Amino acid sequence: MSSPTGPASGLPVRMPRPRQPGRHRRPEPVAAPEGSPALVLAVPGTPSAATRMLADEVVSIARSELPGLDARVGFVSGEVTDFPVSAEFPSLTSVLAHAARERTARYEQAVAAGSEAQEPAGPVAVVVSLLAGPDGALLREIRQAIADSRVPAELTDVLGPHPLLAEGLHVRLSEAGLARADRARLFTVATAADGIILASVGGDEAVQAAGITGMLLAARLAVPVMAAALDAEGSVAGVAEQLRGSGSQNLALAPYLVGPELDPSVLEAAVKDAGCAASEPLGAYPAMGKLALAKYTTALGITPQPVSSGG
Repeated sequence: MSSPTGPASGLPVRMPRPRQPGRHRRPEPVAAPEGSPALVLAVPGTPSAATRMLADEVVSIARSELPGLDARVGFVSGEVTDFPVSAEFPSLTSVLAHAARERTARYEQAVAAGSEAQEPAGPVAVVVSLLAGPDGALLREIRQAIADSRVPAELTDVLGPHPLLAEGLHVRLSEAGLARADRARLFTVATAADGIILASVGGDEAVQAAGITGMLLAARLAVPVMAAALDAEGSVAGVAEQLRGSGSQNLALAPYLVGPELDPSVLEAAVKDAGCAASEPLGAYPAMGKLALAKYTTALGITPQPVSSGG
């Protein structure tokens, strides 16, 4: 028997572990609020196995950050199908339509089972474009795909500019041997390039947006960084000339791209025009999934709810 003051017979009693105070306290686990819209990643460009793998990795990271998240992949130029889950490259329109049908079916099943379910309202999905910067032509295609689906869905802003993208660009440059990064903090020890061309796609608006991330990258590398447009003739070569004219001799081109949004041959031609080495696009850098999730939660104005320790 135990008394109000503790165990009577000296038997050990498992006491709850006290919460760790201060800034080292472990964060509470979180989960997607029940009934939240789907996060649909809109993937531009020509579908391919590599693009599918990249997109799957991005949504996998988003799911790991927010358990219970319904995250899907839709291709802007994908296959129109009634069964997108079984298609390798389902179109964005098909994925949205399927999500809407599933939400309606869940409601009807709940009503048939006698549950007091509320009729679905609000957006079926939040569409996050897999774009580092604004590209007017691609965004118009995405908006048209959403309209064609006739599904209530909200389109977020693109992923950048953001400090995490500057970090990703830095890492890609270091992987290519064009910049060195401290392993712990990702800050430069020494750099092989003394001038960086930050290559974007989407015209003047994209160049301006890339310039913001470029300033963050310049602060990390302590070398000049200038943005150029891959889809504007002479832009990359002109920026290379400017950098060399200001004293930079060993240039590097950093694609301000995720990858699928541009034909690789365009990037190859730009590298040739600049006469310098280049790093790889951002690809499935872990920050891409985190940024996609941040766009989703911001669009909905939701705060993820703590996961029950017994759930």
